[in-house]
Amino acid sequence: MRLANKVAVVTGAASGIGKEIARTFAAEGAKVVIADLDLKAAQATAAELGGADKALGVAMDVTQEDQVDAGMAKVIEVFGRVDILVSNAGIQIVSPLQDFSFAKWKQMLAIHLDGAFLTTRAALRYMYKQGDGGSIIYMGSVHSKEASPLKAPYVTAKHGLIGLAKVVAKEGAAHKVRANVICPGFVRTPLVEKQIPEQAKELGISEADVVKNVMLKETVDGEFTTVQDVAAAALFFASFESNALTGQSLVVSHGWFMQ
Repeated sequence: MRLANKVAVVTGAASGIGKEIARTFAAEGAKVVIADLDLKAAQATAAELGGADKALGVAMDVTQEDQVDAGMAKVIEVFGRVDILVSNAGIQIVSPLQDFSFAKWKQMLAIHLDGAFLTTRAALRYMYKQGDGGSIIYMGSVHSKEASPLKAPYVTAKHGLIGLAKVVAKEGAAHKVRANVICPGFVRTPLVEKQIPEQAKELGISEADVVKNVMLKETVDGEFTTVQDVAAAALFFASFESNALTGQSLVVSHGWFMQ
């Protein structure tokens, strides 16, 4: 088991990509903390993964400093350490830039960037004290590399995560802490399902055309990325055995954006 005796905190892990990462980590021997806005869903997911000594559900709004710090303190209280952080919590709002409200802009950046900062800071404080390293993994996007219409704050935030990872990689090196970014293509989660009719309305095309000619147009095979694909990439970063792999971003997108 590649993550035996490791403790992993995954934000936004009560559904979608985060939940699949939590399942994958648990199957590889990690003790997993499901950090989510929805405490009941987080606790239910933790119960699915074995509960008690194997998994823990905690309530966490990643934009709130006190909740993040309290949640991480609970992780230490229950499991005694933290080895892996997956900063995954996120939302999407689709709108032309000229119509985007400032409040929604700030909300998007707060969840994706403030959340990444606050959870990283909390995790690093414990990882540095432990003295035996750790892995920080950010959930970026192909939009960490590319841009699409109607997604100004999302693209901005996802680009920002790559910069943050590079800084954490440099600062964390002395403490054997790695930082990397996963950049998935479109994954058919509830977040993406919600975008399909929204983009169809904004672009004046059918929902089928949104899928074929917007979301999957640049892929090599016209296929959605799966939650399992993304979880496999997270496991790769989490279980890598040296600091040779740090400050990097990995695109998992069926060929949409090749670097």
